Amino acid sequence: MSSLELRLPDIVVVTGTASGLGLEVARRLLQCNCKVVGVDMAPSALESDPSYRQVTGSIADTSTWNKVGDLLDAETSATLGLVTCAAILDVGTVPEATPQLIERTMAVNVTGTALGMAMIVPRMEAKGGGAIVAVASVNATLAEQQLAIYNASKAAVRQLARTAALDHARRGIRINVLSPGPMMAGLFKRHVESATDSSRFLATRANRQPQGRILEASEVAQAALFLLSDGASALLGADVIADGGLTAGFDFRTGAEGASV
Repeated sequence: MSSLELRLPDIVVVTGTASGLGLEVARRLLQCNCKVVGVDMAPSALESDPSYRQVTGSIADTSTWNKVGDLLDAETSATLGLVTCAAILDVGTVPEATPQLIERTMAVNVTGTALGMAMIVPRMEAKGGGAIVAVASVNATLAEQQLAIYNASKAAVRQLARTAALDHARRGIRINVLSPGPMMAGLFKRHVESATDSSRFLATRANRQPQGRILEASEVAQAALFLLSDGASALLGADVIADGGLTAGFDFRTGAEGASV
């Protein structure tokens, strides 16, 4: 079978490695012989791997990123990457969102992403470049009911990354956005569980997908690795939609509505 070989950074910082997309990205990187620094409030199942180092703490706290920076500084010859997977999602309308909930969502989803970039960009510049993948969402562009605060935070991540891509392009840093759709990971699973009828909710959402299923987090992780790799050298400030075709059209006709498909 033919294959394509792509070069990845020597060491990659991944946030949200305790579960979901962050866990899958880190796992796949380790399988590709990259070193990984994981950042999360909770332990990761990967901590037994000798190529994995865990920094436990909030990504919205500069002290957490100082610890990450210390680990990277010990890897003096390594090329660097960053994937910002950590995020929180609360289901509810705007009148239901307390100031505390809004601040917490923005702190993790937006401030955490910005602080990660602020820590790693100077180190990348000193090494002549690097690759950053900021994980946003299709919800950064398209609205979804009961997720106003989350959607707003992901729209902020998208523009944060695209602007930073322009700011640092001449220093060899390549920043892109990865926007997943629904995937069988923590945030979407919690949304499913919050539904009155979880089984019906999941079946309805899966039926909207052109492929008839919700993507696995491991599939989206592959897209993140591509953006990290030298195979994506032509992409800068791009927003790669990894949603299984959900947003390719305004609606997907299954045939149940009587349309000809």
